[in-house]
Amino acid sequence: MAVGSTAFVMGPLKQLRMMFDPVRVYATAIYVGCVLLVLIFALGIRDKLLTLIAIICEICALFWYSLSYIPFVRRMVSDLMVKLCDTEL
Repeated sequence: MAVGSTAFVMGPLKQLRMMFDPVRVYATAIYVGCVLLVLIFALGIRDKLLTLIAIICEICALFWYSLSYIPFVRRMVSDLMVKLCDTEL
């Protein structure tokens, strides 16, 4: 619904162009992949644990995708993760 709402505001073609912009293409691919995994795990396999894990990954991917629209925020979050967790995104 979050991605669909912005498509409603700015139009579906512009939304698709922005989703596959080089800055967002990896976040978009991971998000769409997670959405598909949620559907497969929930409707096909019917495994609650795998569905929950896929939903958590989907929310994280949507958060990372949303950060790409705010200048310099993804880099700031990545730097914060390096300082807090000793890892880089």
